[in-house]
This record gives sequence, structure tokens and C-alpha cells, in this order.
Amino acid sequence: MMDDITTGELAEALSAQLAVNIQINRAERIRGGDINETYRLETSQGVYFLKMNDARRFPDMFLKEYDGLEALRTPGVIDVPRPLTYGQAGNKAFLVTEFIEKGAAAPDFWEHFAAALARLHQCTKPFFGFNTANYIGSLKQYNTPYTSWPVYYAFNRVMPLVRMAYDNGKMDRNMVRQAEALCRRLPSVFPDEPPALLHGDLWSGNFLVAMGGKVCIFDPAVYYGHREMDMAMTRLFGGFDTRFYYTYQAIRPLESGWQQRIGICQLYPLLVHLNLFGGSYYNDVQEILGQHE
Repeated sequence: MMDDITTGELAEALSAQLAVNIQINRAERIRGGDINETYRLETSQGVYFLKMNDARRFPDMFLKEYDGLEALRTPGVIDVPRPLTYGQAGNKAFLVTEFIEKGAAAPDFWEHFAAALARLHQCTKPFFGFNTANYIGSLKQYNTPYTSWPVYYAFNRVMPLVRMAYDNGKMDRNMVRQAEALCRRLPSVFPDEPPALLHGDLWSGNFLVAMGGKVCIFDPAVYYGHREMDMAMTRLFGGFDTRFYYTYQAIRPLESGWQQRIGICQLYPLLVHLNLFGGSYYNDVQEILGQHE
């Protein structure tokens, strides 16, 4: 339940951002993730989507998400909720975006999704990385720029989470050695490709079918990286139709050997889950490292 003070501060922030007086008539709690409270805001100017969390634990998370949504929206190639404002109300941090109404999938939904993602992946920069560190889930995601993808993946993705898992007793020393050895081999593993604008956390829980039957993606962990990272993430937990992969391959084929690199690309999100949840993710990480000794 949202208190009156928080509601008032949200209304003020929205009014300032949109340059019109806004009153919040109803805040309906809806299903969200593990970190955030999520609401459907009915206001005098329309319906918005609200995320809130503990500002003391994640003081800049919504600033980073705002930037990530803007980065994905700017090319205009795939639908993303328009971020409106972020800030703090009491001890709560908040992010307000447009509310995306769910619809029924168009017959060409998966083909459209794949084509839009392929266009997004054509957006590039001279470096791998992003203009700031951000988050994947509740973990900090490092984005120090490098011109080499293998170096970037080793130093910004794999090894920080390997060290975290080891320090917290979720990984043994042998797995650390295996990860270090794999990182040394990465230059011979990945084909050279220009940095691609990535969603960064593209699993089935981070897209929906919008009104009109097309895809809308959200909850990003944006950076410029190797496009096989997004594609491997789509395969980690399922939920993507085979038409998605056939269409992507027809438009912008992945380099030869991409199937053998799926596990290496999935190592990063699995390390995220190992650090956050432990459990069976230990075995998943162990299996990938063992396969690539």
C-alpha cells in the first residue's frame, strides 16, 4: 500500500516532468520481480507504470535503468516503454514509465521480434561497454570500455562474478582456476565482430506482447557487447519460438561455431544467478567450465 506522502511526491515528480498538473487517482499493485514493488498508476493524465525499491540499498538503480531504456529507444528499431521520471520519495527510489497494455500476438510476432533485434544489434560504438556501470538484477554490472570483446568479457563479466562467488563460498578454488584458464583462451574462441547494442538480460520474462501484437522489451542491462550474448540469453530459460531464431539467422547470420559458444555466453548470466540464488546454478556453472577446460 502506498502512503499519501509517497503518492504526493510521485505526483509532483510526474507533474514536473510532463509539465502538466497530475493527480494520482489509484495505485494498483501488480506482479513484479524479486527486487521491486510494481504498480499500475491511474492518473488524471492517463495510466503509467511505477517501480519502487529501497533507496538505501539501490540508490542509483533507476537512474541506470532510465539510461538503459533511453539507449534502447533512441535507434527507434524496437518498442521499449518510454521512461518518464525517476527519483526518491522518502526511503523509496522510484521509476515511472509509460504503461504497456498487453495484447495478442500477431501471426508474424516472432519474425518481427527477430528482425527488430537484428536491427538493434546493428547499432554500434567504437568500443565494448557503456557510458556507466549499471545493474543486472541487483548486481552491479561493470562496463569499463575495451576495444577487445574477449578482454571485456573476462574483466567486466566473468572474473568479477567468479571472485564474488569464491569470496562468498559459492565456488571452489578449482572452478576459479578453470574460469581463469577459460578467460585466457577467449581470444581464440570468439570471432571478431563490432560492438552491438544489447538488451543484456533478454529472457522471456523481459518482453511482452503489446497491443497491436508486436514485441515490447523492458528491464534491460544495456551495454555494447557481442551479439551472441543476447542470443544465448534467449536460450537459457526457454520461451522463444524457433521462428525467432530462423528469422534472425536469415537476416543477420551468426558466425560459424556459435552453437559451441552458447555455454560460454551463458556463463555470465549463470554466474549472476549463482551469486544471487546459489543452489543448482553451481552445477550449471561447473558444467560449463568443465566442458571448456
